[in-house]
Amino acid sequence: MSKEFILKSTMILGAALCCLIPRIIAADPPKGKSPDPASLQRARDQVTMLDDLYKTAVVGINDTYVEQQSGVPAAVVAGKVFHAMRAKGYHNARLVDVTGKPKNDDNAAKTEFEKKAVNEIKSGKPRYEEIAEVDGKPVLRTATLVPAVNKLCASCHRAKVGDKLGTIVYEIFIK
Repeated sequence: MSKEFILKSTMILGAALCCLIPRIIAADPPKGKSPDPASLQRARDQVTMLDDLYKTAVVGINDTYVEQQSGVPAAVVAGKVFHAMRAKGYHNARLVDVTGKPKNDDNAAKTEFEKKAVNEIKSGKPRYEEIAEVDGKPVLRTATLVPAVNKLCASCHRAKVGDKLGTIVYEIFIK
């Protein structure tokens, strides 16, 4: 990344940074013009809200309905919700494994962004993002840490509470 790009990105995004995102790792600049800082912040806030909602729901489903490893994991329900949101055109979200041994092969990192995000999450960052372009429109791509938050998660994934299991990857149009 050139110094000029970093300086330009810092000036454009500086107004939009807040305590919600501890560190931004910039990607190559989109081909079109940079998104409005207020619009970018709204997209970041939306990711934060969705992340809290999905993670609260998954843990709540596990705690309420999944009593043993043979039960349907809440992540399966989350996948169905992600699919419904994508089908309605709201946003894209999916679970991506960071352990290197996904319970479902569909959860392996596929895109360059997902591969970068997995590396960043594995290195200790709780969140990674980049601004990109899809069909000529700016999008915010964000990945957030999914740890084993309780004994049931840890038991099913053969991990310890607190271990990094995956990431939820979001792609939201910046409007």
